Amino acid sequence: MEKTLKVFLRKIKNKIKSIYQTNKKDEPKHQFEYLYQKFSSYSMVSRSFFLDNLDIVNKYVSSIHLTELPIVVECGVWRGGMIAAMAEMLGNQYTYYLFDSFEGLPEVKEIDGIKAKQWQSNKEGIYYYNNCMAEISFAQNAMLLSNINNYHIIKGWFENTLPRFNEKANIHILRLDADWYDSTMACLVHLFPKVCLNGIIIIDDYYTWDGCSRAVHDYLSINKRTERIQQFNNKICFIIKQEMT
Repeated sequence: MEKTLKVFLRKIKNKIKSIYQTNKKDEPKHQFEYLYQKFSSYSMVSRSFFLDNLDIVNKYVSSIHLTELPIVVECGVWRGGMIAAMAEMLGNQYTYYLFDSFEGLPEVKEIDGIKAKQWQSNKEGIYYYNNCMAEISFAQNAMLLSNINNYHIIKGWFENTLPRFNEKANIHILRLDADWYDSTMACLVHLFPKVCLNGIIIIDDYYTWDGCSRAVHDYLSINKRTERIQQFNNKICFIIKQEMT
């Protein structure tokens, strides 16, 4: 009897597994799945967040009229996988700028919150990634894989490199992955004014670190800006730049 029951349960288990695998095969693939598979080793962003970033950028660019010399900027690129995927999706009509220290994250300050302090102190954590440090060669390789030629990789701390970024105010897409308060604030101070009207600012760490959300709130408040903080697919924080009234 016991042997018969085991055989029966095995058949049921195999049937359930077969149904699951069949349904999984029938699921339509995400249109940008190939980009995630291509660049996932160059990004620490989870699959769902990675694809949502591409979705919101794709939705945004399909609704705007490009001005002369449109620019895409990412601050905090790590190995460059996210912006490389965006670049392959968008093509050579944009110029791409990649800002990163390539020396890891700066030291956490009190304003960044206790969770940030705990994260940086836990050097054995699975998401520590050597304090988010990556050699610049990774970003170079990622951009080569994207088959995009018009890109610039700028190495250094944001407070030193961003003030020297004198491009015209044609940033259409600004993606901030700056983690802490000072880094996020530096990005907003130096680059938000260069974002074109109706340009999009994607803020990767808004829901993760206190310092990032505080910097966003402070910048908008100090400059008396009325842009709404919006959310895409219950995950991605973004702002659409509006004209000051």
